[in-house]
Amino acid sequence: MGSSTTNLSVPDLARSSGIDSGTVTFVFIQIFSCEGGIQSYIKDLFKAYLERPYPSPAEVFLLRDGAEVDNPYDLSPLRFHYLDSASAPLSRARLGALLLGHLFKQRPGRVVCGHVLLLPLVAPICRWLRLPYSVVTYGKEVWDPLPPRQQTALARADQVWAISRYSRDRACAANALDPDRVRLVPCVVDGDVFSPGPADPKLVEAYGLAGCRVLMTVARLWSGDIYKGVDVTIRALPAIVAAEPTVKYLVIGRGDDQPRLAALAEAVGVGDRVVFAGYVPNEALAAHYRLADAYVMPSQEGFGIVYLEAMACGVPVLAGDRDGSADPLQDGRLGWRVPHRDAQAVAAACLEMLAGQDPRCQGAWLRQETLAAFGPDALAQQLHQALGGGLGELPTTG
Repeated sequence: MGSSTTNLSVPDLARSSGIDSGTVTFVFIQIFSCEGGIQSYIKDLFKAYLERPYPSPAEVFLLRDGAEVDNPYDLSPLRFHYLDSASAPLSRARLGALLLGHLFKQRPGRVVCGHVLLLPLVAPICRWLRLPYSVVTYGKEVWDPLPPRQQTALARADQVWAISRYSRDRACAANALDPDRVRLVPCVVDGDVFSPGPADPKLVEAYGLAGCRVLMTVARLWSGDIYKGVDVTIRALPAIVAAEPTVKYLVIGRGDDQPRLAALAEAVGVGDRVVFAGYVPNEALAAHYRLADAYVMPSQEGFGIVYLEAMACGVPVLAGDRDGSADPLQDGRLGWRVPHRDAQAVAAACLEMLAGQDPRCQGAWLRQETLAAFGPDALAQQLHQALGGGLGELPTTG
């Protein structure tokens, strides 16, 4: 039988355990030394945290980031601890020791575990110290049953954060989670950064896009991420080009799968239509979206921040039909959702987007509806609620 304190509500538990309910501790794997959708989302969390009224002090532990990284958020009330070292086991040992000492002394009101891979380290400390903890989830990492230790630690969290309805539902089904303990903390887009505008003539020249209709994808080109659907779009290109002879496909991103994709483009006869732009820094992405007539990524996403970025720039979008993109595309109201490995369906939808007759091609309306549902204020509100109350009771121990 568990201790009687395991059935206390979180506020009662805080009072009885000396918890400082106003403070937060975040633990993440890596944010500033690599790029990707997860990293963009976490940075948006930091922005939303700093924009809260009177944000309380927060400690941020980073397993794989070193002190040399460029971190624009390293300012009060956020304090960062960089734990990257020459060996992964040493970094993990340092994280465990420093986190234990910090949580034992400071007893924050909430610990936010930034990835399920950190749960075997974070959860036992929180349970031992009777500290409430939240777990941030993103997508595929929780769509299948987790290893027993991670699954138990996830079930014992008093909160699980999910970025979309689809990801929430799959995580709950796969890992026997109580849906009442899952909070939606969505991805958002900054409309001041991502906005419509004319195509930059220098970029048009650099990529050879003059006089072209442009399809675009922003994605990691890793061999482990073929679900992004770049290969499907390449297979769709011959049918698209047959109807729209000026089409080119601009692929932004880097990774070890690029040679295979380039070979595929040659094999299906569209090698001259696919432009691999390589890595583009975040500050230059908006200018690249403005080159596009349509954004195409028939993927399987936990959410898909890139869809928001494209629509905020007034660009129509295509996504997969069985993933978290249902949220940014508002169940198809704002964009096309097609079977994610179906090249014929991708080709047909792309031609509809290029024709521009569908209401979902109206750039000003797309931007308005996107920012209304997924502007920074939406994330700030959801984050405030997740950190500030209505947390229910801690699950009892088994």
